[in-house]
Amino acid sequence: MNIVQGRATRVAGAGRVAFAVTMIGLGVLGLARGDFPPIWNGAPAGLPAREALAYFCALVSLLSGLGLLWRRTAAASSGVLLACLLAWLVAFRVPLIVAAPTSSGMWWACGETALMVAAAWILYAGLSVDEEGQRRGFATGEASIRIARVLYGLALLPFGVAHFTFLERTVSLVPAWLPWHLAWATLTGCAFIAAGVAVVAGVWARLAAGLSALQMLLFTLLVWVPILAAGAGAADWNEAIDSWVLTAGAWVVADSYRGIPWLVARQR
Repeated sequence: MNIVQGRATRVAGAGRVAFAVTMIGLGVLGLARGDFPPIWNGAPAGLPAREALAYFCALVSLLSGLGLLWRRTAAASSGVLLACLLAWLVAFRVPLIVAAPTSSGMWWACGETALMVAAAWILYAGLSVDEEGQRRGFATGEASIRIARVLYGLALLPFGVAHFTFLERTVSLVPAWLPWHLAWATLTGCAFIAAGVAVVAGVWARLAAGLSALQMLLFTLLVWVPILAAGAGAADWNEAIDSWVLTAGAWVVADSYRGIPWLVARQR
């Protein structure tokens, strides 16, 4: 498999389809509610034209998701999504860190958006390559994919830290049928931190990305699905959707390592 074929394989996997369908779902949900879809959170209540911005975010999600399903429109769609998510990160997430640098909740929120930026960037960087392997835009190609992976690794760190700063909440979410709730909360927090460090350092990065995506998927299935089945409120639904959206984004990142051995040191 040559380098161009390798890129095509990595951006055409199941992760891309899952991500696209997820974005379509977010768009439909946002338009139906007339409010910001999950992930697109953080706009101040008094922001001018806030309702119009909410519809705009929903449309971006819907149209970019649809565009990602077709090869001819996938690169442009991922580019638009990347630009919007990056603008959201800078405008509404980074200021939270500046205002409260010691708040793990603010870092968590920033990490969520950073993870989605990483996923959109990987799609854009991989899809914006022609048949001769030439880049067709800014921030594309293998170097950009490596940077996006590092951003993903950094996003995982506040997820792990939040398991400890919100330990009581984390323990309460461990399924009742599992023993040793505190141990599971501690283990999963450490796993996120270890995976983030591994991805950033490029040590066993494919394994770390794959396991972190699997952990998010299991969290969605084992924690949120039973909560929803038991009759959840709006807040629980938002968190459950949030969990799945992050899983889809992590899936894209994990897919970008296909073709790379699982246990490779210094590979980003």
